[in-house]
Amino acid sequence: MAHLQILTPREVPLGGPRAMPVRRTIPSRARSLVGAWCFLDHYGPDDVSATGGMVVPRHPHTALATVSWLFTGEIEHRDSTGVHATVRPGELNLMTAGRGVSHSEFSTPQTSTLHGVQLWFALPERDADVEPSFVHHVPEPMYVPGGIARVFLGSLLDVESPITTPTPLLGAELLLDADAETVLDVAEGHEHAVLLDDGDISVDGQALEAAEVGYLSPGRSRITLRSAAGARLLVIGGEPLGERIVMWWNFVGRSHDDIVAARDRWMSEISAESVDGPERFGPFEAGQAEQLGPLPAPSLPGGRLRPRA
Repeated sequence: MAHLQILTPREVPLGGPRAMPVRRTIPSRARSLVGAWCFLDHYGPDDVSATGGMVVPRHPHTALATVSWLFTGEIEHRDSTGVHATVRPGELNLMTAGRGVSHSEFSTPQTSTLHGVQLWFALPERDADVEPSFVHHVPEPMYVPGGIARVFLGSLLDVESPITTPTPLLGAELLLDADAETVLDVAEGHEHAVLLDDGDISVDGQALEAAEVGYLSPGRSRITLRSAAGARLLVIGGEPLGERIVMWWNFVGRSHDDIVAARDRWMSEISAESVDGPERFGPFEAGQAEQLGPLPAPSLPGGRLRPRA
């Protein structure tokens, strides 16, 4: 059986005029997808008075779903489906972009420390153009051998999330005790990855450093986690997507032309140009995001964007 593949984070700015640094492990040169998961940003704990917190004005998405998961702090979410929600620690906020959605994310004024993860998963081609939607779910913390689990998507440790996804996925936060050993029974045909947020962890005998992600290929029915001093970690996984995608900026498509069309439409809509038919990305209730204005898309790189698996 192959060893753990370790994905080392790289620091990138999270868009907008006051960019907050985040640690990105997916996508990377080594790995584009874990199941349908195509994006993982890990940030904090950040002193908001020093960093300015999360300031991400209105921006678009296509053919993907976003998952916001916090450890500390709060984020105000607004989107073009009409949702105005507060993201809080231990609560799932899942926004499905489908054919097109726009949203904004701001840490709340009362947030002094911000700490969490932002994930995306790619929608399979058959669902790429569904209507955008938003789901909120508060998973109950469950005591499991070696610690506490919050399973927000899929099934793990005899805990099952009620949230359905278009392709089988797993998402869970685990808080492990000191001197803990926890064995996860997982779907043998699925891919999995473990993000170490804090503490120490070995995954099937191989240690991870803080903020690293350990990738596990299909073929395992069990994952053994051990921690000496205790740990907080995120476990994600899913059935291999089995499709090639193009991901650029905030868009997922199946071809270079999909991305070009989405970018052109977004720039036309925010420039108040005349567009045919209803707005693809739609406005939303005026708030802090509207005062700052929407984020323009960057220029496309030279050459055609290539699909990846």
